[in-house]
Amino acid sequence: MATIPLTKRGAEKLKEELHRLKTVERHAVINAIAEARAQGDLSENAEYDAAKDKQGFIEGRILEIEGKLSTAQIIDPSELDAGGKVVFGTTVDLEEEESGAAVTYQIVGDDEADLKQGLISISSPIARALIGKEAGDVAEVQAPGGIKRYEIVEVRYQ
Repeated sequence: MATIPLTKRGAEKLKEELHRLKTVERHAVINAIAEARAQGDLSENAEYDAAKDKQGFIEGRILEIEGKLSTAQIIDPSELDAGGKVVFGTTVDLEEEESGAAVTYQIVGDDEADLKQGLISISSPIARALIGKEAGDVAEVQAPGGIKRYEIVEVRYQ
C-alpha cells in the first residue's frame, strides 16, 4: 500500500478521533440499540434503524482511520531541512501578483486540509504548483477564473 503523508498534528487529530469513536461513540450506539430493542417490534422501529445506521458509520470510520494510521508517514515540519524549497509540511507566504493579496498556507495531508485555517492539501492544484519552488519563485496555478500567479515570499519549516 502507498504511504499517506500526515503532519504530526494531523496524526494526533486522527488518533484522538479514533480514541473517541472507540471509547465514547461505540458505547453510546450500543446502548441506543439496546434501548431500541427493549421497545419490542424491530420491524417498524425507527430508533433501532437509526442506531444501526450510526453503528455502521462508526465502525466504518474506525476501520478507515486505523487503515490511514497504519500506512501513514508522519512528518514533523520543524525537523525538515529542504534547503529553502517548498515540500510537504512547509508553511508558505505568498503574494498574488495581480491583486497583491498576501496569503499563508501550510501544505498538509488530504485529511488535514482546511482552507479557512490556511491548510491546503498536498494534492490541491496550488500545492502541486508550489512543491519544489523557493522564495522569490513564481508559481502558476490554473484556477476556475484563469491562471493565477503567486510569488513565494517566504518558506518556513515550523
